[in-house]
Amino acid sequence: MGKITILEETTKNPISLMGQRAGVCWGADITDSAKNYKRGLDCLVSGHGRVMEYVNVEMVIDGYSARVIREWYTHLGGAPTRLQASTRYINYENFAYVVPPKIAANEEAAERYNAMMKSITETCSYLEKECGIPREDAAMLLPLGMETKIVDKRNLRNLVDMSGQRMCTRAYWEYRKLFADIAQALSQVSEEWKYIVDNYFKPKCDKVGYCTERKSCGRMPKKNA
Repeated sequence: MGKITILEETTKNPISLMGQRAGVCWGADITDSAKNYKRGLDCLVSGHGRVMEYVNVEMVIDGYSARVIREWYTHLGGAPTRLQASTRYINYENFAYVVPPKIAANEEAAERYNAMMKSITETCSYLEKECGIPREDAAMLLPLGMETKIVDKRNLRNLVDMSGQRMCTRAYWEYRKLFADIAQALSQVSEEWKYIVDNYFKPKCDKVGYCTERKSCGRMPKKNA
């Protein structure tokens, strides 16, 4: 469905960088790569999360719905920033869109869903071409299910915090897919990223040992059970 492109500005060896930054404040030798890695790993294990804010992640998030990107924007912290595909300048005459799995699995529902998207496409085109309506106004018809593209910048601490909430079974299905795609893309950048993804990108129940949700999925026991 979607595509994650990790940009070259992303920190390639995040654990080593964290150890190097911490070493400056500890009066340590930051010219030794092995010591930097060991120090960074110690920061992670010890829960010294502030050093994670030095790890930069820049990526292009493409092909996910405008709806899930609106949710993505709500997870602020550590000065993330982003740019999104414009509905004022981009031609959405034949826009791509996301079909939820439960709709795709229901033939009648999928037929009506796709027909509605086609109707929106045709109406947008009619307003622009036949009525001379500016694209920025015709675009008001576009649904949140249309695909969009953003350039995103944030840090590791924000992503680790996000994983706790968005990898939860009760999170919105497309957000879970989006986060899983990001985790997979980052794990391919380097062995250090793979270690972080495997060990620190986890739902909050894995982190605390019990379910914190009022309506639990049953994966973990409730704290008061």
